[in-house]
Amino acid sequence: VQLVESGGGSVQPGGSLRLSCATSGFTFDDYVIGWYRQAPGRMREAVSCIKGSVSATYYSHPVKGRFTISSDSAKNTVYLQMNNLKPEDTAVYYCVADPHSCPDSNILYWGKGALVTVSP
Repeated sequence: VQLVESGGGSVQPGGSLRLSCATSGFTFDDYVIGWYRQAPGRMREAVSCIKGSVSATYYSHPVKGRFTISSDSAKNTVYLQMNNLKPEDTAVYYCVADPHSCPDSNILYWGKGALVTVSP
């Protein structure tokens, strides 16, 4: 199983970034796929999840209305469009996949992470 994130970088407050997660090694439509993040000195937290086969999504309260998760089953890829970014969004963003649920305390697969930095 592989989860490969891309699209991280540095942006000013109010800017936008799109993260991509290219997946392989499992049946894409059978899994819930999403994003967690970990900011310096803070616990890892769920950001957003999607199960494209049933059009179900989850957003954490801090990102609701600013971030949009989507999936492309033809490309086995999940995207996270992040708009109106704030300094508190600065974190390493991890792509995750689980056969049962997301968010979940025992997510099965994790990517290596992509750094997002939001600063003036």
